[in-house]
Amino acid sequence: MIVWRTGTARLLPRLLEGRRAGPVFTTDRRARVELPPADIDAGSGKARLSYRRAAELFEAATGGWTLHQLRHSALTHAAEDGANTSTLLAYSGHTSVASLARYARVSGEALARWQAGRDPAARKR
Repeated sequence: MIVWRTGTARLLPRLLEGRRAGPVFTTDRRARVELPPADIDAGSGKARLSYRRAAELFEAATGGWTLHQLRHSALTHAAEDGANTSTLLAYSGHTSVASLARYARVSGEALARWQAGRDPAARKR
């Protein structure tokens, strides 16, 4: 399951250009080899964008950042914003907390903010 944020959902119609079937992200040219029908846009003949090519495009567009770093960052920010373990597992697709822990690394500043917000002495003021 993919849950799109509002900005992404607003951009999807432009990306899809009226397509109703086939891959969401396609290459910029027609497929050169035979692929399963689900990996081809029937209207244009363009193939599904590979992870390798998506990673290359992302790195070029961001000045060297990687999709893997994006994944780490998204999970860390979600954890710092208070997402619980169940939510983080569902969001990341992980099945174990041990593998999730490698991605969601909360900073000391975020931990301090979280603790300060739960300090009973601070709530009495």
